Amino acid sequence: MTDPAPESPRPRSRAWVVWAVLALAGVGAAAYLGWPLLARALDTVSTDDAYVTGHVTFVAPRVAGQVTRVYVDDNYRVKTGEKLLELDPEPYQKVVDIRQAAVDQAKADRVAAETKVASAIAQARAQKWKLELAGQLVDDQIAGIKAKAAAYRSQVAIREKADADLGRAKEGFDKGAISQEQLDQRREAVKVAQALATQALDEVYEARAALGLPQPGGTGPELTAVPADLNQTHASVRQALADLVQTLTDLGYPLADVRDTPRQFLDRLREYDAGETKVLLEKVLKTAPAVKQADARLAAAEADLAAANLNLSYCTVYAGIDGVVTRRNVNPGNNVQTGQQVMAVRSLTEIWVEANFKETSLDYLAIGHPVDLEVDMYGSKKRFRGRISGFTYGTGQTLALLPPQNATGNFVKVTQRLPVRIHLEGYDPNGENPLFAGLSVVPYVRYKDAPTGPDAGKRLQTLRDGR
Repeated sequence: MTDPAPESPRPRSRAWVVWAVLALAGVGAAAYLGWPLLARALDTVSTDDAYVTGHVTFVAPRVAGQVTRVYVDDNYRVKTGEKLLELDPEPYQKVVDIRQAAVDQAKADRVAAETKVASAIAQARAQKWKLELAGQLVDDQIAGIKAKAAAYRSQVAIREKADADLGRAKEGFDKGAISQEQLDQRREAVKVAQALATQALDEVYEARAALGLPQPGGTGPELTAVPADLNQTHASVRQALADLVQTLTDLGYPLADVRDTPRQFLDRLREYDAGETKVLLEKVLKTAPAVKQADARLAAAEADLAAANLNLSYCTVYAGIDGVVTRRNVNPGNNVQTGQQVMAVRSLTEIWVEANFKETSLDYLAIGHPVDLEVDMYGSKKRFRGRISGFTYGTGQTLALLPPQNATGNFVKVTQRLPVRIHLEGYDPNGENPLFAGLSVVPYVRYKDAPTGPDAGKRLQTLRDGR
């Protein structure tokens, strides 16, 4: 029996070739597909602890009241200045009406104050003339004393002549040259002259008494003895001066000095007034205490009215930013308090990515480094672009509500993470791929690329004044 022919090795060699080709193809495919991932790993720094965040404005009324209408609901897009809700304005309108009445009353009071001041100015003008007249009256009375004294001396001379005529008449009667009747006439003339002289002297005394002057001890020069400054010191003059000073003081112009004489005061007043009532009137109407008080009351009333109008305007609550309404928790009929949060508006444009990088990766990062962003919501089909804009001054652990205390000796070193802020570039919130707050993001920082933009290459931003 013959042995069978040996099997050919060709099929086995062919299988080996197939497997080798498949292996090479797999390696090539892996290299082709894995090289970008490897290149990204070598050229970027990444973290999976990142998310989208942005500004949020909490809406709260600035006055208390009952809600009458709510214009928006959750997820509504709003623009700055758009109405969000309204409160019942009636209580605040009543306050505005009361404040308006107070303003009208204050305006009327100011007009009355101006009228009163104008009247006081006219009174001061009259008192000024009265003061001038008082001095002139004193001068006239002094002149009257002198005239009466002269009349008295004239009557004394007449009496002396009558006495002389009587003496001669007696001698003539003794000689029989004149009759008894003529002698009696001379005696009567002496009596009349004496009476007239006495009357003239009494008039001098009366004139001096009217000026408050002491009566002289004789009938000589003492009759006309008058102080040189009597027209400045007389009681009537000083009283007229006191009245004028009081009126001007009430008007806010205490021009008098205790050492001033009436003449000095009048000179100062004429200089101040420039001789025109209009000048004094214009000055005093602006600065008189009564007018200032009226102005102050009017200003206070107008401020109260402005505050009331402001509170009335607060009955309508407007959106402070462009964004989307969230967390609405108010309905018509609710009573809300000042500062009570009734909803929130999240910005669509003022958003960024908060990436928490390990402290061992921070050495490669700086402000201005470009960042490629992949959002879990869109995967790798949509890549966003960004730029590092700043580093939070403190790790998440130090910013916690209750930061750890490591003074007990049981410290365990843990790699810390520092929040890094990444601003989006070229992002369009109205596009097909909007970003929502809280979405997970994987940032790839191209740290080998040169940083660009403001504060490029730094880790702390410059001060706002440019230093």
